[in-house]
Amino acid sequence: MKLAHLSARMAAPIAALVVAGLTATACAPESSDNSGGKDEKSGTLRVWLFQEVTNAPKEKVVDDVVTAFEKAHKGTKVDVQYIPVETRAEKIKAAFNDPKSAPDLIEYGNTDTAGYVKDGGLADVSEEFTDWSESKDTDPTAKQSVTVDGKIYGAPYFVGVRALYYRTDIFDDLGLDVPKTQEELISTAKEIRQAKPDLYGLAVGGAYTYGAMPFIWSNGGEIAEGKGGSYASTIDSAAAQKGIKAYTSLFGDDNCPAAKCAGMGGNDTVTAFASGKAAMAIGGDFSHAAIEAGKVKGKYKVVPLPGVKSGEIAPAFAGGNNLGVLRSTTHRTLAVDLMEQLASKKTQGALFDAMGFLPTFTDVRQDVAKREPFVEPFVKTLGAGAKFVPASPAWSQIDASLVLPTMFQEVVSGRKDVEAASKDAAKKMNDAFSSAG
Repeated sequence: MKLAHLSARMAAPIAALVVAGLTATACAPESSDNSGGKDEKSGTLRVWLFQEVTNAPKEKVVDDVVTAFEKAHKGTKVDVQYIPVETRAEKIKAAFNDPKSAPDLIEYGNTDTAGYVKDGGLADVSEEFTDWSESKDTDPTAKQSVTVDGKIYGAPYFVGVRALYYRTDIFDDLGLDVPKTQEELISTAKEIRQAKPDLYGLAVGGAYTYGAMPFIWSNGGEIAEGKGGSYASTIDSAAAQKGIKAYTSLFGDDNCPAAKCAGMGGNDTVTAFASGKAAMAIGGDFSHAAIEAGKVKGKYKVVPLPGVKSGEIAPAFAGGNNLGVLRSTTHRTLAVDLMEQLASKKTQGALFDAMGFLPTFTDVRQDVAKREPFVEPFVKTLGAGAKFVPASPAWSQIDASLVLPTMFQEVVSGRKDVEAASKDAAKKMNDAFSSAG
């Protein structure tokens, strides 16, 4: 099927993702802000954006927006800081608690929306978002990712899913076929490692939650299920445990040694692949720029991550980031305007060209998919049905306290078996769900 047709069909499957719960899982705070009613029309706007594996292309796009913004708003300066994704939880939580040192505008992961709203950190921008002319073309699920209790708390910035990057030169050299099942993926990874012991067959990370989830989902497991208006963890179910076993079987001297790989996150696995240290990696459409800038340029391809049966695509996490204005801002009008400029169709198109980030506007996404063939496996993955994390304010706490990475690391280190580690993780998750209400 041609890419143009695939891209035109993207909106429907994405809209069917399990994110509807975002609208009903957290009580929105009162609409009053922490700014004392100030809405200054000049001064310095502080912005926190996420640091990427290769950040220079993103900085260039952002700098162009900032230059135009400062020119259009005399007496206004924009101070952009790039913060590590891994430590975002502590940094952003501290900003919510200390308005004086807080930024005006932040980039945040779409899994954090409900938690940040419950914490009272994000401003309700429903009116401005609705009045924004471009918002009508926003992908429905992307819009849901900024929505809690029917109110809008930001602008979608990009959507992202992960697929399987593999080295064509190594596969050709060893006469290997591209894996069509999860079992073949694991055996191929180990075959490569045996033939080329200086390489990881498939780079995996004990702290790479979103790389591990497809193994759980493709085996029929779930992270949690809705229960009595809240959630209950199902990470210790038999199906989930089967997926955990499959993923953790990739840690060892026969693929990715636990001593090196247990602590790796998603960016680490992408870096390993881009630098030529791995034959395969699970990377996002947003990883494309970093890999193109690495040693493997021209020597790799991407396919959807295989599922359990041949022809199946493993469900991917429906990722993506949003931009949000903090309730504590004293420059609300300016901050909302900058948010819309940074999340605009023009900027999202430029971010796709620079970084490979998939736009959140359906029309822009169709345009870029026609231009760039590398998008196809990610479009196919979205079309096969991606999944989301529990749409609960507890997820931020679960994510920040590293419940799932701890579980994987306990298994790969041999400290606990899958059953014990998953039961402990389920208890921690249920404690978080209970405390979040």
